[in-house]
Amino acid sequence: MASAGRDGSPGKRRKGAPAQQPRTKKTHRKGSSKPNADVGKIRLNNARPARHQVAPEQVSGNGPEFVADGVRLQKVLAQAGVASRRGAEEMIAAGRVKVDGKVVTEQGLRINPDTAIIHVDDARVIMDETKQYLAFNKPKGWQSTMADDQGRPCVGDVVAERVMAGQRLFHVGRLDADTEGLLLLTNDGELAHRLMHPSFEVPKTYLATLKGEVPRGIARHLREGIELEDGPVKVDKFTVIEVHEGQSLVRITLHEGRNRIVRRMMDEVGFPVTKLVRTHVGTVALGEQRPGSLRVLGSDEVGGLYKAVGL
Repeated sequence: MASAGRDGSPGKRRKGAPAQQPRTKKTHRKGSSKPNADVGKIRLNNARPARHQVAPEQVSGNGPEFVADGVRLQKVLAQAGVASRRGAEEMIAAGRVKVDGKVVTEQGLRINPDTAIIHVDDARVIMDETKQYLAFNKPKGWQSTMADDQGRPCVGDVVAERVMAGQRLFHVGRLDADTEGLLLLTNDGELAHRLMHPSFEVPKTYLATLKGEVPRGIARHLREGIELEDGPVKVDKFTVIEVHEGQSLVRITLHEGRNRIVRRMMDEVGFPVTKLVRTHVGTVALGEQRPGSLRVLGSDEVGGLYKAVGL
């Protein structure tokens, strides 16, 4: 059997010499370098967590099954938004990825992404482009509704194009017209329901400007609870930030969701609210987001909301 010479011309194989083996495909795209497991240990997981979480130890089976015509694991992770393919390879090398309940460190494993259960850092990930998770900074005077028959500005105005494109969005709770700040929007009905249901006790944090200089003992009084016309209420945290010229700036955290609850509570103790801004829902923060703007929540923020309500 002829073999190629150094100059590319056909050559002759020595009698008894083994036949040349065909070249094997390189395992990695960038030369022969292996994924750096140390880098993989600190890479950020940017994937959107699955709506329904199943802990790896609860996954039945004998670990991942190799599927000859399947998709390489690093490609599946990249498509799910975990990291780039190279970054996904590094995370696999670092032992952060589990398939069907077992840690996978082998590169190039082919799986069926429709049936395999994949965890990164023990959080299940899945690619689902139909789910939307948005944060809206509601300006003062806007209505927390998707439409307003009086023509007043409302939340629906800023998501009109999304709704016309077929997305059904829920606003998670409400803010009264005079209250500004963070309002969550999603088409994940189960998450929205749980975030609003009092049994899950998701905390909301507000910055309130109060009329009057609040005394030191007010925080303890509010933590112990006060009685309103529709039942008792208490705060989780109450912090005085500043007292100046007959006004007080305070931070209030509570998990109540009743209508105008902060305003009614502070009226009851004699310090009416003159300005109110919601800054946090669970671990999601308003930050520097400008009034009237929308932003897409990050995977860590969505994951924090899932964790808060047990999804």
